[in-house]
Amino acid sequence: MLAWLNFITRLLNHWFAAPVDALLRTLHIAVAHPTHPINNSFTLELIVFTGMLLFFIIVRSSLSVEKPGGAQHTAEWVHEFVEGQAQQVMGHGYDRHLPVLTCLIIFILLCNCIGLLPGIDTPTANPVVPLGLAIFTFVYYNWNGLRAQGPIGYLKHFMGPVWWLAPLMFPVEIISHIARIMSLTVRLYANMFASDLLTVVFFSLIPPAVPIVFLGLHFGVALIQCYIFMLLTTIYLAEATAHPEQH
Repeated sequence: MLAWLNFITRLLNHWFAAPVDALLRTLHIAVAHPTHPINNSFTLELIVFTGMLLFFIIVRSSLSVEKPGGAQHTAEWVHEFVEGQAQQVMGHGYDRHLPVLTCLIIFILLCNCIGLLPGIDTPTANPVVPLGLAIFTFVYYNWNGLRAQGPIGYLKHFMGPVWWLAPLMFPVEIISHIARIMSLTVRLYANMFASDLLTVVFFSLIPPAVPIVFLGLHFGVALIQCYIFMLLTTIYLAEATAHPEQH
């Protein structure tokens, strides 16, 4: 399994190393390994993305009211679960965010579960992956807050309920919002890294039959962490898009 992953990563670097290096330099990001800027974590993310895209295409092309297939049942179950959570947290206006929230929870779950494959490191145990997801979440909920409230209305969210406390509350709120990037990143990264490390240690010290239990533990952590990430994103969206009378 690891040999195939390394092979795909080498192919991606052979084809795309030059444009990736150029893009990173344009963004003023130092390239540590110019000949192979693409690592296994990115390859796994790309595999997960491709798998999700194919799954959605299959579901869309085989939709049926009379005879829904297994893929359709799975997609409907995930959609209903995310819809129920979003409706409880956000109330009105949640439906427009369902595609993003659904893709987010599926993507994180699949990335988390890849670590169950022998010899494969969990992509979300690489801090760059959770950081990218956290930055996307930060930009997404703030952008939707600006769209829903307008620039002036959204800024009022950072000033607190009492006007004379605004000079104190504004910097505190700005710092707390920026800290959400770090909290989302560290929570997902630390839990998946610890789960990976625990599994590797026990498989190296104890006969394989015993550490199988820790694969179940890893799967449980994977489920919990993707749910927490999606739930926090939903809460941040609810706070950002809520009008003053909804507080």
